[in-house]
Amino acid sequence: MDISYEADMLSPDGADNRPEPPNSLDLNGAHPQRKKLSAPEINLSLDQSEGSILSDDNLDTPDDLDINVDDLDTPDEADSLDYTGHGSELEWGEVQATKEGEPKEAEQIPEYTAEEERQDARLWRTVVIGEQEHRIDMKSIEPYQKVISHGGYYGDGLNAIIVFAACILPDSSRADYHYVMENLFLYVISTLELMVAEDYMIVYLNGATPRRKMPGLGWIKKCYQMIDRRLRKNLKSFIIVHPSWFIRTILAITRPFISSKFSNKIKYVNSLAELGELIPMEYIHIPESIIKYEDESSIKRYTCKRLDEDLKEAAESNKHSSFLNGSESTSVEQEVDNSPQSKS
Repeated sequence: MDISYEADMLSPDGADNRPEPPNSLDLNGAHPQRKKLSAPEINLSLDQSEGSILSDDNLDTPDDLDINVDDLDTPDEADSLDYTGHGSELEWGEVQATKEGEPKEAEQIPEYTAEEERQDARLWRTVVIGEQEHRIDMKSIEPYQKVISHGGYYGDGLNAIIVFAACILPDSSRADYHYVMENLFLYVISTLELMVAEDYMIVYLNGATPRRKMPGLGWIKKCYQMIDRRLRKNLKSFIIVHPSWFIRTILAITRPFISSKFSNKIKYVNSLAELGELIPMEYIHIPESIIKYEDESSIKRYTCKRLDEDLKEAAESNKHSSFLNGSESTSVEQEVDNSPQSKS
């Protein structure tokens, strides 16, 4: 502690020598140096002698000590900031630098609405297949969900018609083809279990399906194996519309490996008109590509049929002409043999 400063303070005229307290905070001017005051000596011994922290004088507390926290005057937040700056120029500079580095207006976080939450929930679906839980990425199979649809009922009761349109399957040239087919497989199996209540039939629309969209043999086998036993038992018919030579070849190859009961359920139908003779077509969704394929096939069938009829007519005409020519030549030969010159 400065001795001269202490002497001035203790002198009779010390009140005149004291500096007047500042009535405002000068942030730009020079700041007076802090004065250090020495603390009174405290005996830190553990005995209860005079001056010790364990003495009775220091341990006594008034019984009527009651402090009301609400009545205490506390500095405002702005006063605390100003006081902190008055203490040190370095601290004030740090505060200024922090304020300058902060953006003027904080970016608001967009609210997550209930509609957006429902939309995100639709991106994934949890299903249980064979007592095992699976998650389906619905976003990846969104363009192919119409590959399976409900075509109404047939006969008496809830005998469902399940339509499978192979032309809607993804192209095998996709980079994520296997990932999409895996999720589509789970979607088809889970949807089939929801659609079927009793007996049912599957109508497989094979028309307008290029080779690169045809599902692989392993995918078809996996679908058959993952189908619940109840669904395999309740399947009454498997109708293939517009069968190609590739489908016929696959079924011929796999026939020894599938049950005879399932083989007997397979039927081939060459046109939609022929399909309409077997089942009601009122609620069956036929893709536009298959309708176009049907029209083109009908024209081809009509052309081929007309060509066959023309060829048959031509063959009959040639046969009749040959027969007539043969008869005329025989008559001429007989006349020649019966002539007088031939007799002589």
